[in-house]
Amino acid sequence: MSAPRLGLRFGQAFRQNFQNQMRFAQRRYQSTATTADAAGQSAFGRFFNSPIGPKTVHFWAPIMKWGLVLAGASDFARPASSLSLTQNAALMCTGAIWTRWCFIIKPQNLFLASVNFLLFCVGATQVTRVMRYQSELKGQTLGENMAEKAQEGKAKVGELVEDPGKIKEVVGGK
Repeated sequence: MSAPRLGLRFGQAFRQNFQNQMRFAQRRYQSTATTADAAGQSAFGRFFNSPIGPKTVHFWAPIMKWGLVLAGASDFARPASSLSLTQNAALMCTGAIWTRWCFIIKPQNLFLASVNFLLFCVGATQVTRVMRYQSELKGQTLGENMAEKAQEGKAKVGELVEDPGKIKEVVGGK
């Protein structure tokens, strides 16, 4: 067998393999339901096969995130003295940031956006409760207490910028 003929066979085999892979990739990224199929399906069938249906992570992520919302809401029964300001502030910020991102990512997932918005609401409610409790202890208004907390945070950041070795000391580690 001559060298050019060997190269031709190799090229044909490579091209055929490449075309098969491309057909697989096209099938992989196609929608699970075509428009002709969607017209004949029930509402549940369209939901089940949609890009944000139960076959995808876009459905199960919000279901799991409801656990955070319910855990935060269950803390409404706890006294404000036993709540963590940093934990609830983190919940509030997470909810706000991810609510915005739910409208940017594709496919837009309103179910996930609603969960994140409620996570923000729960966190904001708990932060308000903690801040009111702390301001009552000090005899301050809520605005004064918030300004004081902001100054404390600014001072801690300033200390860390000056000497990064103090991180355990500033954050409260041992």
